[in-house]
Amino acid sequence: MRSGFIVAVAAAFAVLIAPLTTTFGLSAMAEDAPKDVRGIFLMSDYPAVTLRPGETSTISLRLQNYDMTPERLGLSVTGVPAGWTATLLGGGQPVAAAMPAANSSVSLSLRLDVPKNAAMGTQTITVAAQGNATNLQLPINVTLAKDLPAKLTLTPQLPDLRGTSKSSFEYQLGIKNDSGKKLTVSLSAQGPQNFDTSFTEQYGTQELKAVPVDAGQSKDVKLKVTPPNTAAAGDYKIIARVAAEDASATADLAMTITGQPKLEISGREGLVSTRASAGKESTVPVIVTNIGTAPADDIQLTGSTPSGWKITFDPKTVDRIAPNDNKEVQALITPTEKAIAGDYVTTVRASARGESASTNFRVTVTTSTMWGIAGVGIIGVALLVMVGAVARFGRR
Repeated sequence: MRSGFIVAVAAAFAVLIAPLTTTFGLSAMAEDAPKDVRGIFLMSDYPAVTLRPGETSTISLRLQNYDMTPERLGLSVTGVPAGWTATLLGGGQPVAAAMPAANSSVSLSLRLDVPKNAAMGTQTITVAAQGNATNLQLPINVTLAKDLPAKLTLTPQLPDLRGTSKSSFEYQLGIKNDSGKKLTVSLSAQGPQNFDTSFTEQYGTQELKAVPVDAGQSKDVKLKVTPPNTAAAGDYKIIARVAAEDASATADLAMTITGQPKLEISGREGLVSTRASAGKESTVPVIVTNIGTAPADDIQLTGSTPSGWKITFDPKTVDRIAPNDNKEVQALITPTEKAIAGDYVTTVRASARGESASTNFRVTVTTSTMWGIAGVGIIGVALLVMVGAVARFGRR
């Protein structure tokens, strides 16, 4: 009994909402199509065009069905001048019929191949679509002219790049010649002061000042922008420009330079020389300076010395040096005990995550005074031995 009551209520509810559902569905469909428009139409955004003899051009068409039963429509082209070739394309291939569904469209295109010796003037070519209940005709006016106005477009593939002041920023640019003849397109770029700019082929290194671009064709080039090493962190703008005859085009490019540390090494008060004794440790103050635009972190100190020498640092690692700041470390240099008096070269290096610097320090080695006294004693003994020998053997 209870189940029967539930079924009856559900049925009554369904009857009540059915008209609402139907009305809503019709309203949604009505919004998809223009109001008060029904039928099948053959249309083109540009039914009158200007072409150049000896070239191929494509005109976009579409069959639009507004709230009509789908119908197979045969396609044809009439009024094609002698020597011309007209081909209807759909989906990139020749077609002879089309069938747009209700409230949808079918995209078509008319490809025209115009001979070089075609006469100047205006020709009317008619595209027709015919079915059992439909007969559509679209006249297209085609005017031939020897010279069309030059028109260029410049499109960057990636207009905003990021890197350090040591990076080379490379922008891929597409140049489109929308005119009716081949153009020699000049290339130029305007960047911040001291930024170097150059154009090359997309897959080459030869620098370019201009490139030829065929009518209706595109060509890709590469713009390389190199900032100076002293460029501060920040955002920069570059303007790329192409020009030919009376036509020109520009593209705005953006560059973000991140901070970069840069290290320098010197001695205290700029001195890069010291004195040391053979076999004894000497302390040499070393100044590490960050002249870059970002902090230098985890700076490692190393060095190279003549064979048998030792070099260590106190401290061996500097945690951080801020931009335009410096830290002093001590280089502990020990010449070998057998080092001969003279000048030697020791190299000190500092490295911080890809950034490094090095400086040569001249170390003047003096021998120990004890060795000097021992040398004098040896010479004295040698002289006494020689004098004794002369005195003994000289009397004979």
